[in-house]
Amino acid sequence: MQHFLVTGGYLALFLLAVAESACIPVPSEVTMTFAGALAGGMVAGAHLNLVAVILVGTVGEVGGAFIAWAVGVTGGRALVERYGRYVLLSSKDLDRAEGWFVRNGVWGVFVGRLLPVIRTFISLPAGVAEMKPLRFGLLTLAGSLVWDGALGGIGYAAGSHWHEVAGKFSDAGYVLAALAVIAIAGFIVHRFSVVRRESETAT
Repeated sequence: MQHFLVTGGYLALFLLAVAESACIPVPSEVTMTFAGALAGGMVAGAHLNLVAVILVGTVGEVGGAFIAWAVGVTGGRALVERYGRYVLLSSKDLDRAEGWFVRNGVWGVFVGRLLPVIRTFISLPAGVAEMKPLRFGLLTLAGSLVWDGALGGIGYAAGSHWHEVAGKFSDAGYVLAALAVIAIAGFIVHRFSVVRRESETAT
């Protein structure tokens, strides 16, 4: 993923943001922070701007969220039950997001965009509830902007001062890249085990 961001720049960031908000569990904690670090000068030649990183990530998330919202409106839980395992989406993920939405109402969309895991799936129950698209879009935009701004800013700070953090490492990019690979691999393994365990329980 980190190589994809380095070589693909804003387009890669946009596609990853769309995927995450469309309920494909791509951890924005990794992608947005890494993109912010690239904007902070972590890798020579990766000419990204922090404001553009935040805006591209936010726009991508809103676009992906509308995809998930549309799935909720047209197919709802039935589609998740049938195809969710192919994108590492489990029934419990949807249960958690639905419970959050029911307890917090429409503002649950905004707050949900600020919470790990919940943020990836909150658009589905909003679609099932047939939340008005304008309200859904504005709340998603606001929540995503706050989340992406915070993560991008953290990454930017780490990127611009990475030589102080990395110490003896001459190439800080390899350090952060290795951490990103470990985080992504662990996340995917965890998601796969959760979905497989639920499938075995259901059968």
